[in-house]
Amino acid sequence: MFSKLFFALISLALTLLSSASAGIIDFEEAGGVAGDNSLKTCWQNGALINSTLASLQPGDTFVFPNKTFHVMGGLCSDGLTDVTISFDGTLVFSNDIDSWPKNENGDVFPSLIFNSPKNVIFTSSGKGTLDGQGGKWWGLPGIGYLRRQENRPRLFEIASGENILVENIFFLNSAYWTFWVHDVKGLEVRFCDIEARRTEKDKHTLIDITAFNTDGYDVTGRDVWIHDCTVWNQDDTIAVKDDSQNMLFERITASGVGLTIGSIGSSTVKNITFRDCHMHNTYKGIYTKFRGEGGVIEDVTYENIIIENPSQWPIWIGPAQQSDSNRLCAAHPCSICWPTVPFAECNAADSQYKNILLKNITVIGGKMSPGVIMGGTSEGMGMENIVFDDVVFQDPSSKPWGDDYYKCEGVTSGVAKGKTWPVPPCFDDQTDKN
Repeated sequence: MFSKLFFALISLALTLLSSASAGIIDFEEAGGVAGDNSLKTCWQNGALINSTLASLQPGDTFVFPNKTFHVMGGLCSDGLTDVTISFDGTLVFSNDIDSWPKNENGDVFPSLIFNSPKNVIFTSSGKGTLDGQGGKWWGLPGIGYLRRQENRPRLFEIASGENILVENIFFLNSAYWTFWVHDVKGLEVRFCDIEARRTEKDKHTLIDITAFNTDGYDVTGRDVWIHDCTVWNQDDTIAVKDDSQNMLFERITASGVGLTIGSIGSSTVKNITFRDCHMHNTYKGIYTKFRGEGGVIEDVTYENIIIENPSQWPIWIGPAQQSDSNRLCAAHPCSICWPTVPFAECNAADSQYKNILLKNITVIGGKMSPGVIMGGTSEGMGMENIVFDDVVFQDPSSKPWGDDYYKCEGVTSGVAKGKTWPVPPCFDDQTDKN
């Protein structure tokens, strides 16, 4: 695993930068209006934020004081270098869908996007809030998705950043993906929270889960460390996406559609670790997925994970289980309806898993069988060196796989060790009982 010294040096450099700031710009003192949710004020506040971001110089600190500011989306910054942005208060993004800024194709702009920032801190003196007011974008359960599908704004996006620190921020009710940082080189996220829910119930109800695509922490790039964070949402809680390497996720409290790698196309993802995580009443648990052919996921560790009362699969290593926008139960490559709905298909992707370790995993209860392990069936595409070490289920369900407990195929070399139970039927049983 890559050294935490790298991140310590980033944090030190960014802290020294902040302490030597050239100027402090207070948003309210610059003309920002607090406590007014009128459309006029949303546009005015948004325009002021954009102009202020464009004017920031290395060493500056841009502060949103501890008040509530209503803003229009489409906030954008290019090339910020050596600055600090402190969300001490709350930014509430407009839910006026018709007025939201769009490009010439009608695609909405993100709520807040930073292009090519370098050595930038996003922080708060307490716990700042970015509120996406996603409820209106989600619409009525199911119906809202049919109307808008995925043309909804991401809440917080960073494109091609370098040496970025994000801390002490609450990301609330994003209309679409919550936190999307892609092509990054050096990212630390700490003490942040994500929440996207329709109800306050302590589970993912059929109503809640229709807040589709509200991904939590979605990342691509190199040298990423996300730790001491929480997420409760209705899609992937963490999603490591294409062409990613050297990422560590630890001390995460997560509930949603899994601690996820994917979906991955034809790229390689390697050296990814999830550890010391707690998943209470989650939908999926451990989830790795390919959407296409020719990809590789290798050198992955899930360690010290507790999964409580999962409503769907506790462990899924295989193809992406997802729907087509126009055909709910289509195999894409594995139908979201599979295996419940007759004739729904789940097709293995001709991509490869190598060197996957699950160690000290505890699953308590659950509504479905322990899981699905499904590798490619073409020559050379079988899973290699898949190890379950102390992967223990307490009171597992036998639905739908019966006494096999797992759907397990396409595994060239799989081993169960320690106290692992139940043992996937296509694994070599080297557990203590033998």
